[in-house]
Amino acid sequence: MSTPRSPFYVTTLIAGAFFMENLDGTIIATALPQMARSLHVGAVRLNIGMTAYLITLAVFIPISGWVADRFGSRSVFAAAIGTFTIASVLCGLSHTLTQFTLMRILQGIGGAMMVPVGRLIVLRTTPKEDLTRAILYITWPGLTALVVGPPLGGFITTYASWHWIFFLNLPLGIIALVLTILWVENFRTEDVHPFDWITFLFAGFASTGVVYGMEKLGGDGAHWQASAVIFALSLLSAALAIVSAHRKPETSLIDLESMKLKTYSLSIFGASAFRVSVAVLPFLLPLMFQISFGLNAFVSGLYLLALFAGDFSMKSIVVRILRRFGFRRVLIVNGVITAGSMALCALLSPSTRPAIIVAILAFHGACRSLEFTCMTTLAYTEIPAERMSRANGFLSAVMQLSMGVGVAVGAVTLRLVAHANGHSAAFPHLRDFHVAILIMSLLSLGPVFDSLGLDPSAGAVASGHRQVELETNAA
Repeated sequence: MSTPRSPFYVTTLIAGAFFMENLDGTIIATALPQMARSLHVGAVRLNIGMTAYLITLAVFIPISGWVADRFGSRSVFAAAIGTFTIASVLCGLSHTLTQFTLMRILQGIGGAMMVPVGRLIVLRTTPKEDLTRAILYITWPGLTALVVGPPLGGFITTYASWHWIFFLNLPLGIIALVLTILWVENFRTEDVHPFDWITFLFAGFASTGVVYGMEKLGGDGAHWQASAVIFALSLLSAALAIVSAHRKPETSLIDLESMKLKTYSLSIFGASAFRVSVAVLPFLLPLMFQISFGLNAFVSGLYLLALFAGDFSMKSIVVRILRRFGFRRVLIVNGVITAGSMALCALLSPSTRPAIIVAILAFHGACRSLEFTCMTTLAYTEIPAERMSRANGFLSAVMQLSMGVGVAVGAVTLRLVAHANGHSAAFPHLRDFHVAILIMSLLSLGPVFDSLGLDPSAGAVASGHRQVELETNAA
């Protein structure tokens, strides 16, 4: 029997689980060469392990809300942690590529339930006026994991072995599982509607096609025709999923009702462009530092820790900024600043002083952290309690999909820029990196344009912003 704790305890627990799941998605990137030798395959072939994990997340995240309503949030969250932890150990014990890939799929199933159901628990236990602080606590560890994953993976691989990347999840998983049983209430919905199998199948195929197509295009541009066919089929499947959702909008996995709210749709459309662009930078920068600056993998990974420092610095002032300016103004002004800070990375060169590089990356980390928190919090400010699980499940799937294809988008962009400049994409020049980063900075303006149609008072309950009300009373 669990003893419900304060929202702070529960939020801290969920944030820890988010960190573990997000870290696992990036930490193996620098370990691939050693893993390839151990499994007796080429390093490029190991990419299937990462792709299988991302595809599994994209397919199963949309059903997380229905599963939590049906079996209880604590039961599902605990089972997800257990599945993820056991699969992590089995990944470390794998002796063949097939075994590793199957265990990564199992890991993906656990992660697909762990992240959105954990967020749903936070949303249900947190009052609207405290929502910004709660979302900040669970967003920050996820962003941190994306940054510290590659250098941490490189450190573990260099001084221990790649197996420990997965074995370290065992003590973390056991602690999280025990605290879940002790602290989290097993909330479930009394009236559970039938599962929307048709939309699930169409949406699952569409998500799989997008992730797989982007991964193939990012890893091997020679087969772009096959990727184009996969994308076309994915678009068709997505259209069929939307048609299916319109047939039963009140029970569909795609939350069409919530999409009518500007505060929610912004996090689906404009925010997706932002997530893709921001996910590209941790991929492009280490490559640029190694190929164009001549730095080794470990030092180039350490530079990315400046992004973490920026994320951390913003943690204590987000609430005050939102209370002073409100969601709309912050999303627009900070969105422009974030794009500008990303564009500054296109000015870096081998002669740039390390202190300047660190300062630019830290500044960008602070700006992107604020934008992420605003977009995620705003999405839930107008969602009624009875629709929270559906809205959260659909948004979680979109968030994972946009972040998951980020690296592939970066690889494709870099390849196209290199070809446009008349040389092989296998050996990109410094100018190629600069142009690719500038393109991503323009893409990051998505939420800025989307926020122009946002009501100035949007999300006032969560932000505590009362400027609009004061101006109205004064008039």
